Formats: sequence, C-alpha cells, structure tokens
Amino acid sequence: METCLVLILLLSPFAGFLFNVSLGSKLGRKLPGIIGTMTVLVSFLISVYFFGCIYATKESISIHLFKWFALGEFSINLDFTLDQLSLLWMLFVTGIGALIHVYSIGYMHDDKNIGSFFAYLNLFIFFMSVLVLSGNLLVMFIGWEGVGLCSYLLIGFWYKNQNYNDAAKKAFIMNRIGDLGFLIGIFILAYLFKTIDFASLKVLSNTIIYSDNLYLLGVATLCLFIGVTGKSAQIPLYTWLPDAMAGPTPVSALIHAATMVTAGIFMITRLNFIFDLTPNILSVIAVIGAVTSLFAATIGLVQTDIKKVLAYSTVSQLGLMFLAIGCGAYHVAVFHVITHSFFKAFLFLGAGSVIHGIGGEQDMRKMGGLKGKMKITFATFLIATVSISGIPPLAGFVSKDEIMMVAFQHNTLLWVLGALASLMTAVYMFRALFLTFYKDFRGTNEQKQHLHESPSSMTVPLIILSILAIVGGVISLPFGLSWLNDYLEPILPNINHEEHLPIGQQALMMAISTIIAFIGLGIAFYKYISKSQIPSEDGKKAGFVKVVYNKYYIDEFYNILFVKPIYALSNFFNSVIEHIVSSFVISFAKITDAISYPLRGLQNGSLGLYLFFFVIGFCCIAIGLFLV
Repeated sequence: METCLVLILLLSPFAGFLFNVSLGSKLGRKLPGIIGTMTVLVSFLISVYFFGCIYATKESISIHLFKWFALGEFSINLDFTLDQLSLLWMLFVTGIGALIHVYSIGYMHDDKNIGSFFAYLNLFIFFMSVLVLSGNLLVMFIGWEGVGLCSYLLIGFWYKNQNYNDAAKKAFIMNRIGDLGFLIGIFILAYLFKTIDFASLKVLSNTIIYSDNLYLLGVATLCLFIGVTGKSAQIPLYTWLPDAMAGPTPVSALIHAATMVTAGIFMITRLNFIFDLTPNILSVIAVIGAVTSLFAATIGLVQTDIKKVLAYSTVSQLGLMFLAIGCGAYHVAVFHVITHSFFKAFLFLGAGSVIHGIGGEQDMRKMGGLKGKMKITFATFLIATVSISGIPPLAGFVSKDEIMMVAFQHNTLLWVLGALASLMTAVYMFRALFLTFYKDFRGTNEQKQHLHESPSSMTVPLIILSILAIVGGVISLPFGLSWLNDYLEPILPNINHEEHLPIGQQALMMAISTIIAFIGLGIAFYKYISKSQIPSEDGKKAGFVKVVYNKYYIDEFYNILFVKPIYALSNFFNSVIEHIVSSFVISFAKITDAISYPLRGLQNGSLGLYLFFFVIGFCCIAIGLFLV
C-alpha cells in the first residue's frame, strides 16, 4: 500500500508531463493547465497523508524498489525515504507548485505552446520530488540534474528570443560546473564509507572521527558545497539566477524562489551529520552566505526591472539561509526556507500580475499609481513586502530574527553583515512597492488604457499565499515555543539542546531587527514618496551607482577570465588541431588508395585470371596444412 502511494506521488506529475507533451497542443488552452494542476494536486494530497502518518508515529518510511547496480561489495538501490524533512519539503514543493500551476492557467492562456509549458512544469515537480524523497545520494543526483534540465527548458521557453536562449544556456552551464563538485563529493563519500545511502552514512559517520581520513571528509563536504553554490546561487556561481528571469513569471516563482534554489539547503540539512564533522567547512559556508547576502542586496538597491529586484532578493535571502547553516542552525535555515517560499513565491506572482495587467512592462520607472487599478495585487504585494522586510508579526520577521540571533551567537561580524543585508532588503523592497503602486502612472497612454486587475485564477493563489505569509511564522515561535524544532528532532537530534540567548537578550535582538526594518522603510519612504525620486535612465547613471547597476561587472569579468579564453582555445583547436588531425587521418586514406591502385587492374572481369588466383590460393592453403 505504501509503495503504491509513493509511486503515485512520484509518477502523477510525470504522467501529466507525458500527457501534455504528447497531446497538450491538441487540447485547447485550458485543459493542459487543468490536467497539469490536478496531477500535482494528487501528489500534494498524498504528501499530506504521509505527513500525518509520520507526525503521528514519528517513524520514517523507507521504500525499496530494486537493486540498481552492484560493483563488488558496493551496491546502489533505487530507494526512497519519507521522513520529517522530506515530507516537509514535499508539502511546499507540491502545495505551492499546485498554486503556481493554477496561476499559470491565467498567465499563459494566450501562449500557443501552453501544453509544452505545463508539461515542463510537471516534469520539474517530478524531478524535484525524486530529489527530495531520495534514499541515497545517487538518486538525489538524478533529481538534482533533472531540475537543472527543466530549468533550462523553462527559462528558454520563449526560445524565439535569443537573449532568453542565452540565459537558459548560462543557467545550465553554471549549474553543471557546480554539479561536477557535487559528483566529486559523492565519489569521495563512497570511497570513505563504501556506501552513499543516507541511513548507512548516518550510522557510519561517527567512525571516521577516529580515522586518518577526516581531512578527506572535509574535501568531500567542500565539493558538495560547490555543487550547492551552483544550484542555490551563491558566490561565485550566482550570476545565472538574475538572468533566469527571462523565463515566464510562474517559472521564476516555482523554480527560482520556492523550490529548486532551496535544493542546496535540503541537501546539506539531509547530510547534517556529515557537515557537523567538518566545522571549518561550516565556517566557510557561513562566510559565503553572509557575503552573498550583502553583495546581492546592494545590487538589488538600484535595479529597475521588477523581476531583477526580486531575483537579487532571492540570492540575498538564500545567503541568509546559508549563514544559518554555517552557524550549525539547520532548523533555522529550514524555517526561513518555508517562510521564504510563501512570500517570495507570491512576490514573483504579484510581479507577474503587474506585468500582465500593464501589458508586459517590467521597468518600474514606467509604472506607478497601480494600487487603485490592481487592489488585490497591491494588497498581497504589500503583505509580502512587509514580511520579507522583517516587520513583525509576519512570518518573515520571525524566521529572519532567528537567523540574526544565531549569527550574533556565532560571530558578531557575521551578524553585522546579515543586519546590513536585512536593512537593504527593506529599502529595495519598499522601493519596489512605492515605485510600482504609488504616485502617478508614468507609462504610456496605451499602457494606461490596458491597466486591469488580473483574473481570479491569478489572484486566488496570491490571496492564499499572502495568508500563509502572515501566519506561517507560528510554526516556530521564539522563547522555546517552536513546533518545527520538535518536529525535526528525529532528523536534527541536537536541535533542542542548543544554547540560547537569555530571554531579555532575545527580546533586545528582536527589537533591533524591527528597528532595522523600519529604518529601511523610512529611507525608502523618504526617497520615493516624500522626494518622489525616480531612478535615472541607464545612460545617465554614473560613479558607484553605475557600477552597482551593472552588477559590479562580474559577468564581464567572468567573460574575460573564462568565456573568451575558452572561445580562443576552441578556435585554435578548430583551425589548427582539427586540421592536423584531419590531415593525419586523411593521409591513411591516401596511402591505402595509393597501394590499392595497382591492384585494381586485376579486377578486369577475366574468368581465367580469377581461376588462376583461386588455384594459387588453394595451393597455399594445402601447403600450409600438410607441409608446414
């Protein structure tokens, strides 16, 4: 029974993919979306069922399908594990995924390839489910690669635009760079433990403390984290995520806000018992996370494309999650993943609603005054902005405050970096809110005539997600009132034995976080409401603002350092090495042709000549058999 339900959970989205990719183009504009949504909803309902079972019994469920392959004593099974961590992830992967599918029905209703779009969305949910429910690292790697493939397909969905194709290729290639590190990490763990099964690794992890291979374990965790920097957009492999906004807005919400980019958090939390043995690597993770968070936040301050602002916000918030992980607070990172999936998903969906209502415009300099025309979109966007900025009592405040307290306990400098990033988050998010919805409309008359609220298929998911962003923080309240910590204790056994700041100090830290958020709100209000400032045109930007607006020219730097040398090397191989190799191979053909030319004259159709050679051959065989 359990095996059948797990297979339905996994294969229902895959069935939706097969149906839509083969028949979607023949089913009109609505049916592909309905079928795609229903298949994900089935997975969500089964996930809820298993969540209830495991919450009641506190025992994980292991599903063994078959032995995949064996190399001597080393064997790999196709196994799946349903436990507290995997089902928590499955709830928001399939739950938010279903809402985004509903949203996409309205957003993509005019697209001719809507069947393919929902097919790719369903395929993504399938691979994400494989990643989350995997019982070992190799099965996880299948899902890991699969979501990378779907990211490529969805980012470049509007393939007639070459810029979108370039963004898709960039995402795919940069993820492959990180995935090589992930694969090397898997190989090292297989060498050390002779297994890559999660349950076995957990049992054997304590034995390596007493061996001479602890340094090699550090190499393994570093390689795994390199894989994470690609998938979860951390320095230095973060530059693909902002460009990925080229895809349709539901893609940005599903893949680049709520699910795929959190795969790195999931993987490290799943292997927390391995990373705990390498504290130096955890320190590296904390530093990378804090620096990435601040770095991306500075870029978000000056962007004018509403989706680019949200993209850099995602990179920044992911950095805060890795800051928490680097401090050993896996549960805090998981908590922020959950709240972030709520408010960031519907921030993207809200941005999509604005873009849809204004006729495709994404530049905030050409918006303004939309709150009267798009009241539901405005109200939900406001809630999301308040939540992500860390203003109480919304969910974003609770989870972000926990990160700040953990960072303060671990290292004051890390707390300062996180606090600055949080301040900038409030500034650029309220900046986006004010530029988009307040003051007078700054677009064209044609755009003004087009202004309208989005259909209910788009606004209902916004309302549901806004409710979750308001109340989601109750799952892990401060002062020891965390349901989430108790729930995750089987996965993170030390979660309830950590040292906490005194209650008075916790209250002080919460007050400081709140003040920081309101300072950010005040700065944005002063500049964009009181002073009515509008970001200058691209050509008029100068000085440091121009540097930040151009993302510190990191893409240009990578282009000079990596892309151009690779192109030069490939041109050298194409024009020189390829010519040498081709000439070498062709020379063999010429030699063969030269040797065979004199013998061609023997093939003249003379039966007598053929019989003569037949007799010669027969005599040679006879001599070989009887005389030699």
